[in-house]
Amino acid sequence: MILRTTRRDLLRYGSLSALAALPAPAIAQAWPSRPIKIVCTYPAGGLTDIFARAYGEYVAEKTGQPVIVENKAGAAGAIGAEIVKQSPPDGYTLMFTNSTTMVQNKALFKKLPYDPDRDFALVAWFNTGHLPTMVNKDIPVKNVAEFAAWARDRKVSLATYGIGSFAHIVTETLNRHYGLRMEAVHYRGEALMWQDVASGAAQGATGSYASGASVLQASSVKPIAVPTMVRMKKLPDVPTFYEQGLTEKAFQIRGWVGCAAPAGTPPEVVRKLSALMVEAGKTDRVQKVNDTFAIDEGARDAAYFRQVLDEEGPVSLEVIRSLGIEPQ
Repeated sequence: MILRTTRRDLLRYGSLSALAALPAPAIAQAWPSRPIKIVCTYPAGGLTDIFARAYGEYVAEKTGQPVIVENKAGAAGAIGAEIVKQSPPDGYTLMFTNSTTMVQNKALFKKLPYDPDRDFALVAWFNTGHLPTMVNKDIPVKNVAEFAAWARDRKVSLATYGIGSFAHIVTETLNRHYGLRMEAVHYRGEALMWQDVASGAAQGATGSYASGASVLQASSVKPIAVPTMVRMKKLPDVPTFYEQGLTEKAFQIRGWVGCAAPAGTPPEVVRKLSALMVEAGKTDRVQKVNDTFAIDEGARDAAYFRQVLDEEGPVSLEVIRSLGIEPQ
C-alpha cells in the first residue's frame, strides 16, 4: 500500500540534513529510515506508471516505509530524469522510466539535461512484452501490407507514446519499408493515444496491450501485427512483423522499463533495492500485472539491466540514426 507522508513521519525521521552528512556506509546501514519517492517519467495509466506503483507497493510493504509515486512527464522522459539526476544520492529517490529516456534520447536530442550513462545507478530492468500495432476498426484491412496499400494515397497519422519511442520507430520504419508518408503524432502517454485511435482522430498506434485493452475489447480497434520473433499469447492469431515479411531490426527491439537511482547512491542500497525489485517480480500481484500485459518474466537485477544497455542499446541507436530522425 502506498502511503502519504505525515507530520508525524517527518518528526520521526528527524533532520534530513543530519542524515545527509553521514558517510555512505552509515547511510546504507540506516536505509530506509524515511519515505521513498519514485519519480515516474511518464503519465499515470501507462505501463511505466503501473510498474512504478506495483513494485513501489512491494517496497513499501517490505521496508515499512511509505513509497510515494510522482509523475513528472514530458520531453520523452527528460523532465523526470533531470529531477532524479539532481536529487541526493541516498536511496530515497528512484526513477521509473523506459528505453526512450535511457537510450533513444541520445540520438533524438542535440543536448540533454542529463547524461543517461553517467547520472544514474541502475537498479532493475523490467520487460514490457509485446507492443502490438492496432488500427481503427473502420479501416478495411487485416494485415500490415493491406494497411500500407490503404494508406498510400491518404493522409494517415499513427499515434505514438513519445518521440523516439518504439511506436515512433515502427511508424518511421513502415514509411521506409513501403515508401509511405504517414505522420507520427506524439502523445505524452497511452490513454489519450488509444482513445484517439478508437475515435478515428488517428488511424493507428503502437503500444502496450493492457493500455489499449479497453478499446480492443470494445472492438474499436483491431491488431494487425506484433513485434519480436514470437507471437503474443494474448493475440495468438495476429502474426509478427517478421512473419509478414518485415525483417528489419527495428521490429525486433525489446521494449522495457527501468528503475534507476541518482549516481553515487551507496552500492549496498542499490543492491538492496535491486533485490527487492526481483522479489516483487515473483509476487502474485506483479504476476497478475504481467499476465495482463502478456509479459513472461518479472524484474531482473542491475547486472542484467547493464547487459541490456550494453548489448541492445547500440542496436536501438543504430536503428534510430538510420531512420534519419532529425535531433531536436
